[in-house]
Amino acid sequence: MHPLVRLLALSALPLAGLGAAEPAVFHQVSTAAEPMQPGKFAPTWESLSQYETPAWFRDAKFGIWAHWGPQCEPEQGDWYARHMYLEGAPQWGNDVSKFHREHYGHPSVFGFKDVIHRWKAEHWDPDKLVSLYKRAGAQYFFALANHHDNFDLWDSKYQPWNSVRIGPQKNLIAGWAKAARANGLKFGVSVHAAHAWSWYEVAQGADKAGPFAGVPYDGKLTKADGKGQWWDGLDPQDLYEQRHTPSPNFAEPSSIHARWDWGNGVSIPDQAYCEKFYNRTVDLINQYHPDLIYFDDTALPLWPISDAGLKIAAHFYNTNMQAHGGKLEAVLFGKILNEQQRHCMVWDIERGQSNVIEPQPWQTDTCIGGWHYDRSLFEQHRYKSAKTVIQTLADVVSKNGNLLLNVPVRGDGTIDDDELAVVESIAAWMDVNQECIFGTRPWKVFGEGPASEGAPITAQGFNEGKGKPFTAEDVRFTIKGDILYVISLGHPTAPLTIKSLGKHAGLLDRAPVKVEQLGNPGSITWAQNDSALIITPAASATDTPATVFKITFP
Repeated sequence: MHPLVRLLALSALPLAGLGAAEPAVFHQVSTAAEPMQPGKFAPTWESLSQYETPAWFRDAKFGIWAHWGPQCEPEQGDWYARHMYLEGAPQWGNDVSKFHREHYGHPSVFGFKDVIHRWKAEHWDPDKLVSLYKRAGAQYFFALANHHDNFDLWDSKYQPWNSVRIGPQKNLIAGWAKAARANGLKFGVSVHAAHAWSWYEVAQGADKAGPFAGVPYDGKLTKADGKGQWWDGLDPQDLYEQRHTPSPNFAEPSSIHARWDWGNGVSIPDQAYCEKFYNRTVDLINQYHPDLIYFDDTALPLWPISDAGLKIAAHFYNTNMQAHGGKLEAVLFGKILNEQQRHCMVWDIERGQSNVIEPQPWQTDTCIGGWHYDRSLFEQHRYKSAKTVIQTLADVVSKNGNLLLNVPVRGDGTIDDDELAVVESIAAWMDVNQECIFGTRPWKVFGEGPASEGAPITAQGFNEGKGKPFTAEDVRFTIKGDILYVISLGHPTAPLTIKSLGKHAGLLDRAPVKVEQLGNPGSITWAQNDSALIITPAASATDTPATVFKITFP
């Protein structure tokens, strides 16, 4: 068996428990430049399984994310730095390749490095945005630290292609961190750069037809090619990381997700690449002390080809404990986790939800539009509504989860009027109903209703919108002490029959003594019988995203 195939097979297996053999890795990164903080956690899955999710995160429930970087400058949506090199291949609704050639020029002359140079973030006001998000109920705020485009958004010691030196010439992470903490929010960073090695391979290509047929794109340029250019003194290879032979079919549109699949026809990063990623990320942690880190990776970055992610995780946990008097307050997220890995960090489900009350706290991350700003979504008024966001939040919280919501930021550092309206509407609902969300825990069952019926769908991600739509007959439960909240996912216009709260359902050990409707100062009619609790709601706005009933017990 090829050693890499064996490695991938081993890494896919859940560890049997304490004392189980750890899968080997190809590259063991050096920690000489950025030492790993000693402490409770060692860089093994066995050691990381000591992790316990802090109570503050379980109480927080809702965060907002600025997934913002130089790929937002053209305002053409996700993955611009890759799609601009895919000749004649529209991706996700936008023909980015055509747009780039028409607005900037051919990628042999004007590559993504030059898009970065154009990006100025001239109207960015982090305090204004974070203050708005706090008013909408966000308890933590996330900033993009780097994306697959490999550009660091802080004064990076190890990546000369960073926002302080190039483009905006501003320390974006420092600005976001200051604003978050000034507003009393926990601060998180998202790190996505582990896959630049294969994701950028399209920059090694060339047009197959037309006047530039066969002319190489700028992906193989070196420092020597910069003489007399605006980037004189910089090495494009520090950005593009294309000092290697590209993977087979690297330029095919169908290969865009191959970046997740090391060893399955994908070129494997070398030792130097893995060590640079480790150093950059530890530098980020040491400079800005984030409370949360999101890795856009299966399990941990560069796993299983390197132990970089394991060492970063151990360092993050140990430094956080040192800063909090021995108490672990850090939250680390990974995607597509097996059961054992869900004890080592918080499971993140991208654009998707679970179908059950998960035993461990988890998070879904989603967006009101695209991850990177897409002007067409604004012009066509195609954002998620506040109603959809709030219903999603209630569903996720009822199942022991949190919601992280991206509000895309324009290239200039602002959000548009439609996005502002969504955020303001979330704030208005929170003003009345937030007590059913923050500081709550799941009840004995997450809820009931038509949307809960039918076959379950996979919960590893991208199941958003694949279930039945929510209606007022769908209810979700949360609990806080002796208070039970019933959240109707809509505006009930008829008495609400809740079978889970009937006397014979066996879920209540006491009869309710009071039922109130949040936002309604008067009393409402309710009655419990053997089969259900029946609530006649008060008149309220018909466009309310969710109606909340507060049930008190003796």
